[in-house]
Amino acid sequence: MKRRKKNYFITDADSPESVRFSVTHRARFSEVDAMAIVWHGRYLQFFEIAAEELNRRIGLSYLDYRNANLRAPLVQVHVDFYSPVLLGEEVVIEARLIWTEAARLNTEYTVTDQQGKDKASGYSVQMFTDGQTGEPLLVTPPLVAACRARWRNGDFSRL
Repeated sequence: MKRRKKNYFITDADSPESVRFSVTHRARFSEVDAMAIVWHGRYLQFFEIAAEELNRRIGLSYLDYRNANLRAPLVQVHVDFYSPVLLGEEVVIEARLIWTEAARLNTEYTVTDQQGKDKASGYSVQMFTDGQTGEPLLVTPPLVAACRARWRNGDFSRL
């Protein structure tokens, strides 16, 4: 029986396809507990590894945010666990940026083993705030709007 949730976010039929990027990661000694199982808190780091690289490739890196006087703090994160990742096991972590018109980023994640077996899945929501004051932005900032224009234009279909 497959428990993995297919999609965490609902999109409109006319929304562009999600932007995807995968990284491979081998579970290290510093990531496991006494039973040689990856500690549950490390899955958020796994998600971040893939999301950071995906966002860097589309022009939304943390350096890009800093240069645009933006912050993008997490406001929500969720993880579903299916099968433990063991010390030395190599997994594929995929981040999928999900289209939204809101002033936020919706990202879904999957962690699978080399045979495609689900290990974990989840999502995160980041909101945009002013880089100086920390005040939430209610409209999409220009940096993100430009990225979304490129996304809708199909510029990210080759990631």
